[in-house]
Amino acid sequence: MDQAPGSPQEPRDVQPGDAAPPGCYRHPDRATGISCTRCERPICPECMVSASVGFQCPECVRGGSGTGRTAQATAPRTVAGGSLTADTRLVTKILLGVNVAVFVAVLAVGSGLVQDLEMIGGAFVPEEAKFIGVAEGEWYRLLTATFLHQEPMHIIFNMLSLWWLGPPLEAALGRARYLALYLLSALGGSALSYLLAAQNQPSLGASGAVFGLLGATAILMRRLNYDMRPVLILLALNLVFTFAWHNIAWQAHIGGLVVGAAVAYGMVHAPRERRALVQGATCAVAALAIVAVVWVRTVQLLG
Repeated sequence: MDQAPGSPQEPRDVQPGDAAPPGCYRHPDRATGISCTRCERPICPECMVSASVGFQCPECVRGGSGTGRTAQATAPRTVAGGSLTADTRLVTKILLGVNVAVFVAVLAVGSGLVQDLEMIGGAFVPEEAKFIGVAEGEWYRLLTATFLHQEPMHIIFNMLSLWWLGPPLEAALGRARYLALYLLSALGGSALSYLLAAQNQPSLGASGAVFGLLGATAILMRRLNYDMRPVLILLALNLVFTFAWHNIAWQAHIGGLVVGAAVAYGMVHAPRERRALVQGATCAVAALAIVAVVWVRTVQLLG
C-alpha cells in the first residue's frame, strides 16, 4: 500500500531474497531499514530524530532547525522522544556502578547487609526475636534487593547482560525513559516475588530489571522492523534457564519481563503529538499496578 502524504515514514519489512539492509551512515556496523526523509541516508535508532514526517538524521536537523522556539521544537530526539546525548551509556554506567558498589559493600560488611536489604515478604528472625520483610513495613526491600548480589558469578552475569542490553535502549529511549524502564522492571520483579513466592524465601539480584530490558529490546526491535530471531532465541534460552535451574526466583524474572515489555511498548508506540502524556501515563499505570500488587499481598498476610 502506498504511504499517505504526511504520514510518518516506516521501514518496510525485509522479504526473503532481499539484499541485507545498509549500515547507518554514522555507525556502519549497525544495519538499519530506516533512512533520513531529507537526505535519504540510512540511520540507526541512536541517530534517528523524530520529525513531522518520518525521521531525520542529526545533520539535517541541525541544518534546518533555525533558532529560538523553532530550534527547540526540532531539537534532535530519539525514537521515543528523548534528547540525543554524546554518551549513550551514562545511565547504564551509573546503574552498573551502583550494583558493583553494593556488592563490594557486602564483601566488606558481611552477610548481615544481605539480610537487611534482600527481598523477603515476611520472616521471623529468632536471633533478634522479630519479624522482618515487606509485610512488616520494610518497603525499601522491593528496590534494594534489585541492586544486591552475593555470589561473584551472579553479579558478573547480570552486569554483562546490563552492559549488553542497556546502551542500545538508553540510546533509543533517552536517559530519563531508560531509567524509568529499568526501575519499574526491577520493582515489577520484586512485586511478583512478593505476591507468589513463599514469604520466608529471600531473593536478590538485578535479574528482574535485566529481564525487563530484554523484553524492552524485543519491543523496540519489533517497532523498528528488525530481525526478531536473535532476541527471541535469547529470550527463550533465558526462560529455559529460569525454570530449569534451582534456586532461581522465576517470579522476579517474569515480573520484570512483563513490566519491561509493557512500559517499552507505551514508550515507543506513543503518538508523537501526545507522546509525553502517553509515556507518563504508561509509567504511572505500571507503578500503580506494582503498588496494587504489594498492597493486596500485604492485606492477605496481615488480614
